[in-house]
Amino acid sequence: MTIARFPVVVLDCPDPKSLSEFYGALLDWKVEQSEDWCSVRADYGASIDFQQVENFTPPQWPGQEVPQQIHLDFTVDDLDAAEVATLALGATKHEYQPGTSFRVFLDPAGHPFCLCVG
Repeated sequence: MTIARFPVVVLDCPDPKSLSEFYGALLDWKVEQSEDWCSVRADYGASIDFQQVENFTPPQWPGQEVPQQIHLDFTVDDLDAAEVATLALGATKHEYQPGTSFRVFLDPAGHPFCLCVG
């Protein structure tokens, strides 16, 4: 018996609208917005949600003074092309890059995420 179909990831952030637009463009998913809660949804049902948090403090990675607690990995076909497109959307490439088959970025709210060769 299947209890659930898809996990939904919810990210705390200072501005759900702008962060949902970032991830909507990154994934080419539909953006749904309200005042303090926004979502991006795939056609097959998966979603990432964003909730507004006052006094949000972004994670500090790789340090752990403010732990990341969760991060997202996205599989890409061409790492170089995906990096260029991701930076154009407003992400920042992190200065610390611990591997060669993936790259670490920060979304506009400061959450770490990786683009990984799939």
